[in-house]
Amino acid sequence: MRLIVNQPKETIAEFVRERTRGVYPFANFSALGLLEDGKLLAGVVYDHYTPPCIMMHIAAVPTKTWATRDFAFACFDFPFNQLGCRVVIGLVAKRNKGARRFDEHLGFVLRGTIPEGFADDDMLIYAMRKSECKWLELKKGA
Repeated sequence: MRLIVNQPKETIAEFVRERTRGVYPFANFSALGLLEDGKLLAGVVYDHYTPPCIMMHIAAVPTKTWATRDFAFACFDFPFNQLGCRVVIGLVAKRNKGARRFDEHLGFVLRGTIPEGFADDDMLIYAMRKSECKWLELKKGA
């Protein structure tokens, strides 16, 4: 059985941190996780909330089965509908082609580059406006 949870947020953040090579020191954050049989399949951490935007960090186990419509809806419902954000931001290493494809599939748009923004790579800045978010049109369970 799968459940979308928001606690314990520290466990979800550690899951995301481990899978993103620990590049993000999360502080004052919120989190969502996708559990299956008590194990985390995916986690999302939200931080740097500066209305009207927030940063989103996503990580998952290496399987395609975690990316459900319900989870995608929940991931974007929280910042856009519950917090009232107008923009969600994601940071991706330039060489991380898998993460770039994933973000673009979700609907994020590349907005900028910071040369040497990560210790070993350029930082790409992706963003999605609420008006660009196709996931909010989904109804839970649909």
